[in-house]
Amino acid sequence: MTAAPPDIFEPDIFEPDTFEPNNRAAWREWPLEHHATASGVRCVLHKKSAADAAVEALCFGWSDSVGRKLDERRSTLYFAPRKKGSGWSAVNKARIEQLEVAGLLHASGLARILAAKRDGSWTLLGSVDALAVPPDLQTALEGAGALARWTAFVRSARRGIPEWIVQAKTAPTRARRIEETARLAAQGERANRWRKKA
Repeated sequence: MTAAPPDIFEPDIFEPDTFEPNNRAAWREWPLEHHATASGVRCVLHKKSAADAAVEALCFGWSDSVGRKLDERRSTLYFAPRKKGSGWSAVNKARIEQLEVAGLLHASGLARILAAKRDGSWTLLGSVDALAVPPDLQTALEGAGALARWTAFVRSARRGIPEWIVQAKTAPTRARRIEETARLAAQGERANRWRKKA
């Protein structure tokens, strides 16, 4: 399982701001009412409804984090407004096109999209989605003798790790992430792996 996106705060599962909608329409009502004032919400979802919930959140310019199993029937996802500068994946951009065609995109979602196109974050993940290895990561992998092991990683890792690197807020952070990636890859391990808390 990959780590939560860096622009999403992952609170404790039992925090009071939790909402359990009965269906997709009920979930859409929550951001419709609270998108401008809430800092986030933990949504309790029944099986197979997480994708629908994520799509509805996109309508309002919100994004989701890594889910957690709650019990045999339910899981949780934390949703929060997308922060400025966070990249937009090809999957989400395709979803947004469909939402626009269907007339479901809310004005707040459109505003975040327009802001992303202005600040460059709309296209930030283009090379990541294409599985292109950033040049500085390529150099580090070659220097560590880790390129072959990197190439053998599953697709999700070869996409997720560069996303983590590209979304670093500062040059020193990016450098640390590249160093960690190359060092661990040389050992056959993947960087930025989410691990369940003890």
